[in-house]
Amino acid sequence: MVQKEAKARIKINKLLELAGWRFLDDKNRKANIKVENYIKYEELGDNFEKSKKGFIDFLLLDKNKKPLAVLEAKSEDIHPLSAKDQARKYALAENARFVILSNGNVHYLWDLKLGDPAQITSFPTEEDLTGKSKFVPNPLEIIREEVNDDYIVLTQKPNYKADPSFLDEDKRASFIKGNQLKFLREYQIKALKSIQNSVKNGKNRFLFEMATGTGKTLVSAGVCKLFLRTQNAKRILFLVDRIELENQAWKNLNNMLKNDFTVKIYKENKEDWMKADVLISTVQSLMVNDKYKEVFSPTDFDLIISDESHRSIGGNSRAVFEYFVGHKLGLTATPKDYLKNLDDKTISEMDPRKWEIRQLRDTYLTFGCDQSEPTFKYSLTDGVKDGYLINPLAIDARTDITTQLLSDKGYSVIVEDENGNKEEKIYLHKDFEKEFFSEKTNETFCKTFIANADKDPITDEIGKTIIFCVSQDHASKITNILNKLASSKFPGKYNSDFAVQVTSLVQDAQQMAINFSNNNLNNHTKFKDGYISSKTRVCVTVGMMTTGYDCEDLLNICLMRPIFSPTDFVQIKGRGTRTFKFSFKEKNDLGEVEEVIKPKERFKLFDFFGNCEYFDEKFDYGQVLKLPKPYKGEQRGGGGFIVKEADYENFNQDPLKQYAEEQIGIEGMKIDRKLFESFSDKIKKDKFIVSKIADKEYEDAEEYIKLKILDKPTEFFTLEKLRKALKIDRRLNLREILEYVFGKIKQLKGKDALMEDEVQKFIITHKVGEKDIHYFYLIKEFFKAYLIDRELQEIMETKEYQRLATHPLFNMQEFRKLKEWNGGPEFIVSYIKDYVPINKFL
Repeated sequence: MVQKEAKARIKINKLLELAGWRFLDDKNRKANIKVENYIKYEELGDNFEKSKKGFIDFLLLDKNKKPLAVLEAKSEDIHPLSAKDQARKYALAENARFVILSNGNVHYLWDLKLGDPAQITSFPTEEDLTGKSKFVPNPLEIIREEVNDDYIVLTQKPNYKADPSFLDEDKRASFIKGNQLKFLREYQIKALKSIQNSVKNGKNRFLFEMATGTGKTLVSAGVCKLFLRTQNAKRILFLVDRIELENQAWKNLNNMLKNDFTVKIYKENKEDWMKADVLISTVQSLMVNDKYKEVFSPTDFDLIISDESHRSIGGNSRAVFEYFVGHKLGLTATPKDYLKNLDDKTISEMDPRKWEIRQLRDTYLTFGCDQSEPTFKYSLTDGVKDGYLINPLAIDARTDITTQLLSDKGYSVIVEDENGNKEEKIYLHKDFEKEFFSEKTNETFCKTFIANADKDPITDEIGKTIIFCVSQDHASKITNILNKLASSKFPGKYNSDFAVQVTSLVQDAQQMAINFSNNNLNNHTKFKDGYISSKTRVCVTVGMMTTGYDCEDLLNICLMRPIFSPTDFVQIKGRGTRTFKFSFKEKNDLGEVEEVIKPKERFKLFDFFGNCEYFDEKFDYGQVLKLPKPYKGEQRGGGGFIVKEADYENFNQDPLKQYAEEQIGIEGMKIDRKLFESFSDKIKKDKFIVSKIADKEYEDAEEYIKLKILDKPTEFFTLEKLRKALKIDRRLNLREILEYVFGKIKQLKGKDALMEDEVQKFIITHKVGEKDIHYFYLIKEFFKAYLIDRELQEIMETKEYQRLATHPLFNMQEFRKLKEWNGGPEFIVSYIKDYVPINKFL
């Protein structure tokens, strides 16, 4: 024990010295560490120890010799948090705001005015703590902040409501578009309010799981404003994992926040980064030679936002993220549902999901989501239902060869070596463009795409497209074939610019991707003068444009590669889900200028390797798969035994064998939803349950299910899991589920829909009419808030109305206004108690 204590002290002494703390005076500065300072704190009414006195291990002082922090040192074999309460007593007695807890290996910094101890990797300097002591955040201000749909717009254009163009309904849309005003959608407001509720509950880590195209950057801007405006952050760090996302994030955040806050990219402002309110950086640039430790203090940022968090803080890069002390927000478009029952310990190292499981699971734990539930969730299915996203028209196109490659037996070729010996080689779809090469197959892919691609509705040329290939060599081949086909089909229109390769080995590839999104890659289309759309119609890539890439007018995605990763499939498909309106102004026969507007109603997902089928039918979400190791980065192809077409004894042309189109419905693909088919099938096949439902003996059926089916180790069905599977945001009882499974009710309503039903019943029952028009909004808001908020219920029960001053859902001003209405809040409470099953909403 003594040896472990000594080792811990040696390590702690070294960490203090590295952070600039001094045990002894030097030539220019006085010592700022007091060791084993004797302290009495009996006047504090100590409840933590029997003794009323003790010794502070290290007392850290500012330049005026006033206490800044108490450092409590423990032995290496004792967790430093065990000294938390003791150290707090010492700090309060010395009037020090900060506590450092360490056993030499694990360290925590605790701001007593802010919340819980946060783990750190190095000790803060005197300057860090002095600067932080001047910053006094108030979480109540976050909770009180009013967030409406114009929250960002009020920063972009504070007086927008008074602008004549906004007041004119005919000009309003063009005014909003011309000024790039970003109004928040309802679900985006809910995302920001989920932060407020989490802060109210004492949390400082948040995770948003939002589908591609639902505006994570806009929500991020809202979160930045929420923290900066309420002075709960003096500076924010926004982390991304790729350079092109760094530039994209700056462009968007700067556009939304620049009137009130300064947004900078670190690599372009290395000398004056501290002037930024929001600093954007790739994780990689901070990791080089541990630059983040050299340049930044752990206390330099009060909020760290990690975009695509399962990647930007994956592996070693988590060290950057955890180095900083502050609130943490993770953003991800990758749902974890399909992996939640898997255990990476039981999955083969050859299974591509092993790495994904670790990343995603670690991400949820990092952000304090103990039950794998994010702080806020808005899925692709939600977006499609609400009309903000669109599902693809999935095209299953297979050639003779790929059909055989996808079969269990594979594709067989007879190969003759240089000695004239013949042998049979079997190839599977995983071998395509790695060990098995077929120029004819690639030609069929490209011809099928050209013949069936969705067209730009304004020019009728091939719609903008991204093609995903196996390797960089494969991308080069596909690009070459497409340009030859385009030259033949559209002479004089493209000059080899129809398709371009956008991969990491291509110079300026990142800028090319940006230009494609901005519709100026290789200039503008030649099909219609004045129409702003990219001359290049197709970007051929491997992995560069899979995540975080915005191209709203994308009409086609081609999968010319097999995909084994659910995450990759979700991300790639997500490139096309955004809605868009194609528009062009031209003169009609009368010489009048008219605007032609045609909305994007779908996008085509060309699938040449049965990927949709694989993830919808064949991908086993619960069992171990034996698949090849995933390639890291963008490989150049090749490797293994390479077969040339000249060697095939049985090679011939590779025509298209199958072409089938299927419009994905509002329910989405299997990978986009988490249904409860297995539970439904199980109870539908149970004769006892079926008979009881037929006889309307629901109670007997419920008891049987509780006894025989729920909470069993085989499937481990629970009501909570079934609720999550159905994406219902309220409590469900077994009776409702049975009625839904057996078709007695058509749909299970969510919390909002049920609350709206109850509000309407109240309004109809009590004849809330035109004379009450000024109270409609308040009645609805109070009714709903009371149903879901225990604090508001308690306030109304105890009549402690002063607490409404800090209530986030219904404030004192609203309460006073509602009191003027006939009946007032008390009348609504009385009605709810008598007629509304309130437990459904909690």
